[in-house]
Amino acid sequence: MKILNFNLYFPMYVRNKILETPFFYGASPETFRKAERLRKNMTIEERILWQRLSRNQLIGFRFRRQHPIDIFIVDFYCHAARLVVEMDGNIHDSQEAKEWDAGRTVELEAFGLKVIRFTNDEIHEKLDEVINKIISYL
Repeated sequence: MKILNFNLYFPMYVRNKILETPFFYGASPETFRKAERLRKNMTIEERILWQRLSRNQLIGFRFRRQHPIDIFIVDFYCHAARLVVEMDGNIHDSQEAKEWDAGRTVELEAFGLKVIRFTNDEIHEKLDEVINKIISYL
C-alpha cells in the first residue's frame, strides 16, 4: 500500500507552508491518484510544453503539471499567478467537448483563476507565440 503525503490533502498547506490561497481547492484523494497517472502518461504536446514551463524557466514562475483543482485536473498550473494552462487536442473539437471545456473554465474562474487554452497544433507550429502569451499572463 502506498503511503500518501499528508500535505497533499489539505489545501492550505504545501511543504509545511501555510498558503494565503488554496492550492488544490479541495481535490479528493482519487483526483490526486488520477493526476499522478496522468503525469506518467503525458501527451507529446504536453511534454513539449512542459520542457518550456518546468524548472522556473518562465521569468522565475513555477508551474506544476497535471495539477488537481477541486474535481478537475488541469494540464499546467502556476499558483503564484493563479494561471491554468490547458491543452486542447483533437478530442476537444466536438461541440459536446467544447461545451464541457467552457463549463470547466467557468468553474475554474469561479476560484479566481485565469484559464488559457492552446491547441496541439499551436504547440507544434507556434510554440514561441504560446510561450509569449503565457508570459503575458504572469
